[in-house]
Amino acid sequence: MLINILKAFLIGICASAPVGPISILVIQKSLSRGHKAGFITGMGACLVDTFFSVIAIFFLAIAQKFLDDNKELILICGGIIVTVLGIFMTRSDPFRKMKSDSQSSTDIMKNFMQAIAMGLSNPGAILVIFGLFAFFGIGSSEPHDWKLFPIIVSVSLGAASYWFFFTWLLSHFRKRFRISSLLWISRLTGIAVIIIGLALLGEGLFRVVCMGIPLW
Repeated sequence: MLINILKAFLIGICASAPVGPISILVIQKSLSRGHKAGFITGMGACLVDTFFSVIAIFFLAIAQKFLDDNKELILICGGIIVTVLGIFMTRSDPFRKMKSDSQSSTDIMKNFMQAIAMGLSNPGAILVIFGLFAFFGIGSSEPHDWKLFPIIVSVSLGAASYWFFFTWLLSHFRKRFRISSLLWISRLTGIAVIIIGLALLGEGLFRVVCMGIPLW
């Protein structure tokens, strides 16, 4: 069990590490608003990873069938959501937030929910979790085997640890950037997320229009 807990901790780190929409969002929040904002945003991603881990460890077969049956719809809807969030990122104003390091509860919740929405709308995220659990050989044939609860907690701790140190490092270098540079970073990261969203949307539409695969 101890070995599996350590493996789960590594899964949490590995699931958080790939550069994707959420990582770009966290980078933007950390550089423009500081460590707290970046870490809270990362915790939204951590919650999504935990949710996907529960599915992967208990309901892998069911979830895999659902993804296979609805892949095009997930790609299209996910692409739209990620694109819209990217547009909001390009329109954000880091100047207003950098006048004070304090964050209101509304700002914190907004960052948290934005990360959750982006994580849930990214079909690649759950596939990464599935692949990591398969690679490390962790799973259960019993849907109610709650002895695996420590493994789920360990995944969460691994993801939370990664986001804490990642956002701390970003916020440390934040002080070396000029505000004008941060504005460009904010815009470029938003554009990167838009590109990812359009790629997901384009793939989904291609499969429906060109390959003739029905949405449902």
